[in-house]
Amino acid sequence: MTDQPRQEHIGTLREKSQHAALKAWLSQPGDELETRIGGYVIDILRPQSEGPPLLIEIQTRNFSALKPKLDALLDDYPIEVVHPIPARRWIIKTSAEGELLDERKSPKKGRVEDLFKELIRIPDRLTHPNLSLTVLLVEEEEVRRDDGQGSWRRKGWSIVDRRLRSVQKLIRFQNPADCLALLPEALPDPFTNQELARLGKLPARTAQKMTYCLRHMGALTIDGKRGRANLLSRSDDIF
Repeated sequence: MTDQPRQEHIGTLREKSQHAALKAWLSQPGDELETRIGGYVIDILRPQSEGPPLLIEIQTRNFSALKPKLDALLDDYPIEVVHPIPARRWIIKTSAEGELLDERKSPKKGRVEDLFKELIRIPDRLTHPNLSLTVLLVEEEEVRRDDGQGSWRRKGWSIVDRRLRSVQKLIRFQNPADCLALLPEALPDPFTNQELARLGKLPARTAQKMTYCLRHMGALTIDGKRGRANLLSRSDDIF
């Protein structure tokens, strides 16, 4: 079944707290953690009563990094990609020595549509019957350290860890039709990105990434123009 016996230390040295906590939250009796298959380390391997095991990958960001693993394993194994989105976030600030300086709740609230900020890197992969995607809306703590090594946007503060507080909701996507269901019910057909942003109460860039992904999945098609804006229609043969 696997290339080698279970080794729980593989890949854990640089693992963030949230990743480890989500792995524990998702794990079930009989699962194997940090197992190598086809030269790749799998977060969770779940034996099935029939057929190959389910491979579960927790990906907090940078979906581009998944491409080689998906391309190598997807034809032979069912793969579930789990993506946490912070519905609520607390900012924890510490000194360079680790002393707590401040704790506050971020005004930003994540939504399931934020998925498309990452999915834009692999939208066509979701058309593969072996791939499913699970979004977890979570409460998390973002730990920042005043070490002068971080982004200029954070004035030199480094993000040193992300810690899971709780999982609020789980949403599964089995195919492009599940993603298409995120469009607002009041959205006309055809529609523009501007209408999606307005009716969905979404930032314009998020709406653009959403329709880009849906187009590359075959769930939306371009159906002419209204002025300079593309008109988008739901595909008739979406599965």
